[in-house]
Amino acid sequence: MIKYLLVILISYLLGSIPFGLLVSKTVKGVDIRDYGSGNIGATNAYRIMGFGLGVLVALLDIGKGYVSVLLARQLFGPEVYSVLILAGILAIAGHNWPIFLKFKGGRGVATSVGVLINLMPKTVLIVFFIWLLIVVISRYVSLGSIVGAALIPILAVFFQKPDIYILLGLLIAVFVIYRHRPNIERLLAGEENKIGWNMSSDEEEG
Repeated sequence: MIKYLLVILISYLLGSIPFGLLVSKTVKGVDIRDYGSGNIGATNAYRIMGFGLGVLVALLDIGKGYVSVLLARQLFGPEVYSVLILAGILAIAGHNWPIFLKFKGGRGVATSVGVLINLMPKTVLIVFFIWLLIVVISRYVSLGSIVGAALIPILAVFFQKPDIYILLGLLIAVFVIYRHRPNIERLLAGEENKIGWNMSSDEEEG
């Protein structure tokens, strides 16, 4: 029981760490929530702080999901799928609804990637290339994220993953798409912000 509680608590708290906010305040002395989309995730970090810090935030957010599943794997072994998935879901939930920010967090894309890298690396690789293709062509990160999320359960079925992994894929897809509701509305209205390809800070969106 203690091990279960550890996985639940640590996964959620780890997911709740707002790395985008911490990096923006530590490096730039600003609150990332006051600029751009107001989101604490990697896309807004890239827009506001530039390519390097955007990548840093993405890697840190990916790490939250990966480490949460890794912890569960170390405590329960690689075959206890239900606990591994529970850890991943809680890390994603922590990022989306962080206790440290009054439950107002990000979209959960990067943290979901970290979870899936640990559990379904082939799926992540394919989704990443599709995401990258969509972003390069359309310059809409949100569109790439929505399509990529929708593909996760489909690819889990294709690779004949356990049913519980397919369920995880469905949950992640729902999480990500649900959190992108404002982006979907802007995409349909033709008002969604496109990303630029500059490698330096872009504070004009503030």
